[in-house]
Amino acid sequence: MEEKTGYRRLKGIDQFRLRLVLSTLSGTPIQIEEIRPDETSPGLRDYEASLLRLVEVISDDCSVVISSTGTKVRYKPGVIVGGKHLVHECGVNRSIGYFLEPLIVLALFGKKPLSITLKGITNDFKDPCVDTFRTTTLHMLKQFGVPLDGVELKVVSRGVPPQGGGEVTLALPIIQNNLSAANWVDEGMVKRIRGVAFSTKASPQFINRMISSARGILNNLLPDVYIDSDHKTGQYAGRSPGYGMSLVAQTTSGCLISADYASSYPYVNEMDGFEDPTETETLMSPEEIGVKVASMLLEEIEQGGVVDSTHQGLLFLLCALCPKDVSKVRVGLLTPYAIETLRQIKDFLGVKFDIKPHTPTNTVILRCLGSGLKNLSRKIQ
Repeated sequence: MEEKTGYRRLKGIDQFRLRLVLSTLSGTPIQIEEIRPDETSPGLRDYEASLLRLVEVISDDCSVVISSTGTKVRYKPGVIVGGKHLVHECGVNRSIGYFLEPLIVLALFGKKPLSITLKGITNDFKDPCVDTFRTTTLHMLKQFGVPLDGVELKVVSRGVPPQGGGEVTLALPIIQNNLSAANWVDEGMVKRIRGVAFSTKASPQFINRMISSARGILNNLLPDVYIDSDHKTGQYAGRSPGYGMSLVAQTTSGCLISADYASSYPYVNEMDGFEDPTETETLMSPEEIGVKVASMLLEEIEQGGVVDSTHQGLLFLLCALCPKDVSKVRVGLLTPYAIETLRQIKDFLGVKFDIKPHTPTNTVILRCLGSGLKNLSRKIQ
């Protein structure tokens, strides 16, 4: 498994983000081989190379070597530094959400608090949107002892595929020593639903239509539903037309369950590069968006658990990074991504999870003993 140089050899591009995070936090150099070797255009995609550059931006003394074909990458982690007034162009082949999840985890173990501007696509149909990170993801950190005082994600401008043009600013504190083990099993009952519907370079009436159709479903179940409007114009509307919605259900025990979706013209094919989507392509109607996101949220609530399915992997990672103390969490049906996350955590950190189905609620309870990772990078006062 190990080369003489000390690089852990891995194959394929699966779980690229997670491997990068675990390699960095555990100080394990990795060599990833056979990256899409059989595809028409083999090797790393632009957004994966961009993620590597982002890690370089927030780190000191890390080393990245990409082969001429892009099918092999060597990564030697350095020290996570963080810092202020950083800027990163995420590109237009993947949304900012793709970069935010690994960035949030790494920044906690930095030398200095992080303040960074990310530019690119804020809302799409592939990754959780920036609104979901703002309302849901960042609040998960509170369960692991991270104070939310220094945590902020601000949407400066929105951008959708294919041209992007969005911008967000992210501020994150560092942990002084380590995270706190979590005992998080009470999902509670849904007491209110909040959300935001947005449009960029499209009629503001689209927002009202999305909100009306979503409320048509949600108000049958509970009265406390409020969805904010965010109609962007001019320089704050990005470069492409689009619209979408993000919803979050708040429970009596403080859990946040989210769902989001956006309608826009397709991504430009990264391999074709110059393919320009035409106005003749039909987008999902605002009414369909409202129904879709409301239905997605209800499905997530029905699954049970303290987080929705898209946050399972991050939840397990945070548990594994805790002190050598037992964390206990409840989730709904395990997703394939979450299962693979558990495997990678075991490989890099040696942390095994005890998994037990809870039949009465159709949920799963997981326990683990944390790896005891400390923030050794932090600046000593």
